[in-house]
Amino acid sequence: MSASLDLPTAPPTAPEKSSAFASRIPTAARNAWNLTLGEGLEPYAPTPSTVIHEAPHRTLRKYDVPAGGNHDDHPVLLVPPLAVPISCFDLRSEQSLAQHLIDTGHAPYVVDYGTISFADRDLGFEEWIDDIIPAAIERVSTEHGGKPIDVVAWCLGGTMTLLSAAAHPEQPIRSIATVATPIDYAKLPNLVPLRTAARFTGGRVTTYGTKLMGGMPSPFVKLTFRATAFQRELKKPWFIARNLGNTETLARMESIERFMSQMPGYPGRLYLQLWQRIMLRNDLAKGQLILGDRRIDLGRVDKPVLAIAGTGDAITSVPAARHLATILTGSPGVRFETAPGSHLGVLTGPGAPEHTWPHIDAFLAEQQATANA
Repeated sequence: MSASLDLPTAPPTAPEKSSAFASRIPTAARNAWNLTLGEGLEPYAPTPSTVIHEAPHRTLRKYDVPAGGNHDDHPVLLVPPLAVPISCFDLRSEQSLAQHLIDTGHAPYVVDYGTISFADRDLGFEEWIDDIIPAAIERVSTEHGGKPIDVVAWCLGGTMTLLSAAAHPEQPIRSIATVATPIDYAKLPNLVPLRTAARFTGGRVTTYGTKLMGGMPSPFVKLTFRATAFQRELKKPWFIARNLGNTETLARMESIERFMSQMPGYPGRLYLQLWQRIMLRNDLAKGQLILGDRRIDLGRVDKPVLAIAGTGDAITSVPAARHLATILTGSPGVRFETAPGSHLGVLTGPGAPEHTWPHIDAFLAEQQATANA
């Protein structure tokens, strides 16, 4: 006959006590604490990547792909606009275009411009069109045996990619997909007051201010981005209070706040070119960009292009993006699609996996099928 022994139970450790205590706190109270005095609702865990090339304003990263498979047969370069961090493509695990590309068999890369300071005030569009973007495209192509690559770009990143492709058609580009890229700036409602005021001032107020500051500093960029969603900013306290019990909703909001807090600035010369040639003179709507004595003709883009616009985008209106199909006269095919979402939301918002990314998937699959034919 055997006897069982009742062994003494070890007292709970401090972390166990803390965890047990936390589990008894209502979700709303826990979320309120984490949003204010705690460390946040969801720590940022970017998709792992490896630096392929490192240099100021042109660091190239390759997102890590699993061993095996055919990822290396499908290189994709992600091109962000200026004044945003590369997390635009990798907002959080459920809202990461970078991870989605990996999951669908691609090898994604991203070009990282880093911070922009007063010392960078002399950088203009030329640096991106003639150097930074072509160098990134060439390096990705070299990593894959010299084959042409697909490019996916957001907002001004799409503009710069298209201009680079027009200026240097010899680049190893297979296709270009743009998301929320404005072309006809006369069709941007937020710019109407500025364009109207510039008729009376000649645009000198913005010009003088930009020269004085050496560009558009980070705080101004953040303020401008928030101003485009002014009503959302006003309603934020009520939104938080109403969703204190919904951790997922607040985690999405937190990811956007984190993204906006990391926005760098614009270099002075480039912002003046953007203001004078694109915003005021609306060069792109005419299918060109004038840089001094140089004219870059967007009609020279000879790659297939996909353009996607967000129906709820307060920065890039659908008509402003749709004009791309009018000016790319040299492209073998321009496809225009719309998807629900704000300026960032159409790229990596909660609805992007269902509405935006399938357009990108289909477009990239079409390029691969054509290459294999």
